[in-house]
Amino acid sequence: MNAEINLAEKLGQKLPPQLVDFLQLAGRKAADRREKAYIVGGVVRDLLLGLDNYDIDLTVEGDAVALARYLMGSASDRITIHKQFNTAKIRWHDWNIDFVTARSETYASPGALPEITPSTLEADLKRRDFTINAMAIGLSGKSYGMLYDPCNGKRDLADKKIRILHDASFIDDSTRIWRGLRYEQRFGFELEPHTLQLLQRDIPMLDAISGERICYEIDCIFKEQYPEKVFKRADRLGVLNRFHPGVKFDMHTEERFSQARERCCPDSPSTLLYWLLLTYDLDIETKEAMISRLRLPKLIAQPLRDCSAVKDRLSLLAAPEIKPGEIYHLLFGYSLQAVLANIIATETEESRAALCLYMEKLHGVKAIITGSDLLEMGVTQGPLLKKMLDAILDARLNGKASSREDEIAIVRKMQAEGSK
Repeated sequence: MNAEINLAEKLGQKLPPQLVDFLQLAGRKAADRREKAYIVGGVVRDLLLGLDNYDIDLTVEGDAVALARYLMGSASDRITIHKQFNTAKIRWHDWNIDFVTARSETYASPGALPEITPSTLEADLKRRDFTINAMAIGLSGKSYGMLYDPCNGKRDLADKKIRILHDASFIDDSTRIWRGLRYEQRFGFELEPHTLQLLQRDIPMLDAISGERICYEIDCIFKEQYPEKVFKRADRLGVLNRFHPGVKFDMHTEERFSQARERCCPDSPSTLLYWLLLTYDLDIETKEAMISRLRLPKLIAQPLRDCSAVKDRLSLLAAPEIKPGEIYHLLFGYSLQAVLANIIATETEESRAALCLYMEKLHGVKAIITGSDLLEMGVTQGPLLKKMLDAILDARLNGKASSREDEIAIVRKMQAEGSK
């Protein structure tokens, strides 16, 4: 413990009053149970950096789940228990707060999930990824506000260094490679030389990590303010190639990321859009191999396929005097995020104009008359009914029908022509 450093005042300055009240309550209730509670990890780091962070993780020397239940009382609908990990998540006003029992970890093999045993706060901090994430703030009794920093994380914050805790850390869990690069670029820090040497040595260990865990790390990068910084660094170090061979991060992809932020402003681009732009230049066979290797969920995999399909239609979309109805039928059914990715990535203005027209005006167009209406008008079920529905929709898309009466007129005309 760094006994000379008390962050109680900083807690009051940086966290909302209701959240501070809850943390104080958690500390008192832990003391009542002869346990100790601590804020750990990213919140401590960001507090020292003067950054806002309300994602609170509490570590308990004792029974974290029992303490969470004790705090919530009868409000059982606001607590989620994970018995297999001895953790709990509670909802307190606008905040989610995680409770974890202090633990130590051992790894049966590189890349495996750790085997967990209850332990002390110091052991818990020393099993973490980087020194800047291995700090805690006491909440119980006289330790309220006291900084616990057994790995000198505060010093590394001051020196702007990302430092691993032990030489086998990347071997135990090589997803820390991606996290190290993410923290380095987010804060404008540097991997300290020995950590960088270990990272480069252990890049092959990424092959031992499951696709799901890799995807989680990539999604976290996409949520950064400037994810391209992480991917550029990963590409230079040879880490990106381990994500999937063939994925590169060049100036074109960097520009696409920047354009995505401009188009989505004031919101941030979705992680899906970044996925599509990162992989935009891959052919469909390489994408399918990546989908299989990373076991990508359907919500990502299908838009990746859609993006390639839309890309294959760009030359058709650039045809002179193409009609809105033709644009609609070329693009209907594909993910709108896939369409947006092509708007950003295509270098052909005519194609971009068609894609924008679809996004802004066409994709939500629907006929007023339905198949049931046509049946009531005497149209029999079959090819003619579908042909009429398509004709009505095309008239809508091409500006030749704007009301129900216009659509009925089209149906009557087709009926008359069919009776001749």
